[in-house]
Amino acid sequence: MFLHVVNVVYREGYKLRVKFNNGVIENVDLKDELYGEMFEPLRDITVFKQVVVNPDTNTIEWPNGADFAPEFLYKIGKTVKKAVSSDV
Repeated sequence: MFLHVVNVVYREGYKLRVKFNNGVIENVDLKDELYGEMFEPLRDITVFKQVVVNPDTNTIEWPNGADFAPEFLYKIGKTVKKAVSSDV
């Protein structure tokens, strides 16, 4: 089974709550990952908050096209719980 992001919610700072298609919900802190030409604009919190799930790529994405692989998010995230509903 391929890992996909099914929902994302902005939390605070550079933290997101991410729900994966395997039912796991994780808190992901991207503070230390926002470097390089594509990710620098995300250091502006108003831009960072514009995160969405792209249904074509099944991961999180921002208006400038920046994204992170679901596997990377899963690896660096801290598990909150196994999901039993669609709530994040």
